[in-house]
Amino acid sequence: MRRPGCVLALLLASAAIGAQTTVSIYFAGDMMQHQAQLDAASVYGYDGCFTDMLEEIRKADFAVCNLETTLAGPPYSGYPAFCSPSDFAAAIRDAGFDIFLTANNHCMDRGGRGLARTADVLDSLGIPHLGTYRNQADRDTLYPYIIEKDGARIALLNYTYDTNGIAVHEPHIVNFIDTAVIAADIARAHELGAGCIIACMHWGTEYRTEPDYSQYIMEKWLYEHGVSHIIGGHPHVVQPVHTQPSICGYADRHLTVWSLGNYISNMSAPNTDHGLAVTLHFICIGGVIRLESYDLHPNRTLRPGFRVVRD
Repeated sequence: MRRPGCVLALLLASAAIGAQTTVSIYFAGDMMQHQAQLDAASVYGYDGCFTDMLEEIRKADFAVCNLETTLAGPPYSGYPAFCSPSDFAAAIRDAGFDIFLTANNHCMDRGGRGLARTADVLDSLGIPHLGTYRNQADRDTLYPYIIEKDGARIALLNYTYDTNGIAVHEPHIVNFIDTAVIAADIARAHELGAGCIIACMHWGTEYRTEPDYSQYIMEKWLYEHGVSHIIGGHPHVVQPVHTQPSICGYADRHLTVWSLGNYISNMSAPNTDHGLAVTLHFICIGGVIRLESYDLHPNRTLRPGFRVVRD
């Protein structure tokens, strides 16, 4: 039996540490719309695409995905210049996704007008998004994106290696993988009180199931400069997941998800019909945020209705 003095000491210690908060974030891979999907949507609609995944998605406090298509208005098209109806984005939102990443190599498929209209549509649907911006004022106001729950603040960053060679002209902005820009964004995230920074990187080599050299170099740089964890995409196939001890003390350990692969698509190359989602579980005590655990959720796209199911 504890003595009264010991109980008092424990209470005082708990007060000094502060209240405990838990935060969970679900990250899904590429949300794509090839021509066969557009054709199927005219028959099946989008409502059934995520039915099997609703519990998994909504179980997390926040759910994040990569929107790898524009919402530039008709005519709609699949590869190589993706453009999807706003109903696709609405269906993703209704499934439980809270935040869309837009910095990817297809974000400029319909030029600056497509980039801007994508942002307009997402805003009209009430969907927070990050990675591309109509102008500098938007970026200054909205980025880094801060997730907040009961005082725990987690920053999301999003960058792409390229836009398939399509130039980005002012006033539009795409977050490219530029170390000078990223360093400034990391510093800004700390200024905003982020206790954890997650970099969502559109990087790597398509269809390669292992990270390439550029990913390893960038991973090391990100961790050395204050990023806590990395979620990767672009190769359209799943790449390994690993953890390592903290490099500079910004986290107790770093989690790198090299590539989540596709969440929904009509790709037919080997390994592209399935992907990986991951849920990160954080604990925040006294303003210090630590990764407590993570869950992996393999998934697969079934045709002809293009329904995402557990793999």
